[in-house]
Amino acid sequence: MNERASHFEVVLTRGGAPAMLDHASGEVMHPIVGPLIEAAALYVGPSDLERRLGVFDPEPLVLLDVGLGAGSNAVAAWRVSERLPSAARRLEVVSFDRTLEPLALALLAPHAEAFGFDATAGAAGRSLLAKRVHETPRTRWRVIVADLIGALGGESERSADIVFWDPFSPHADPALWSVAAFTALRRLCRAGATVHTYSAATATRSALLLAGFAVGFGPPAPGRQPQTTVAALHHQQLAAPLDRRWLERLARSSAGFPADAPADALARIEGLAQFL
Repeated sequence: MNERASHFEVVLTRGGAPAMLDHASGEVMHPIVGPLIEAAALYVGPSDLERRLGVFDPEPLVLLDVGLGAGSNAVAAWRVSERLPSAARRLEVVSFDRTLEPLALALLAPHAEAFGFDATAGAAGRSLLAKRVHETPRTRWRVIVADLIGALGGESERSADIVFWDPFSPHADPALWSVAAFTALRRLCRAGATVHTYSAATATRSALLLAGFAVGFGPPAPGRQPQTTVAALHHQQLAAPLDRRWLERLARSSAGFPADAPADALARIEGLAQFL
């Protein structure tokens, strides 16, 4: 065991990678393969972030990082932006969490490199802790410490281009995987936006569909599961939309919907364009 901050502790996964354990929920952030591999494989790569930053636009590309945790997903995106030429599109990262304790622990010298914080990125992380914002010519990164659904309501409508949805699991925090939560998120997504999450649960996917997203199969989660989930505003944007075979499994599922799904949830989903 290593240094510990309140409810959080840096531990080693079964694969030998460092990860952040939350003693309150019992869950580990970035289990099995560790934060650097998971951030690249599930979020930065599938979101096509580098290519999208390379398309000229005078307005910044806005990334919502939902579930900052130890900061590894956000700092991975920050590093992509920072290494691009000055003419590339600027990146604005907006991170959300209820606490900055995991980030503070990850920034300590014994752990910083393992969580993606070299000297320059470490300075950005420490600025977040002190001022809730860090800005360079290429990238603006700010953090909002608050209840998530309420915080999403404070952001501008149709302002987000990419979403990394990485809070604790539906078992630990079901409110963040509900129709209400994804409806609040849907209001913020503008044309071309994509949402990326590690969860492949049927109830997560049905919640996204009921909130107005088109939903598809995402890449494998290294060491965890063969699929993740990607969502967009239109199914034509998805490389592998959920299909009628998935819909048939949903109809047979005993746990296919979140607690706040409407009584006619299955009928609503069956009528969506991606299944017709």
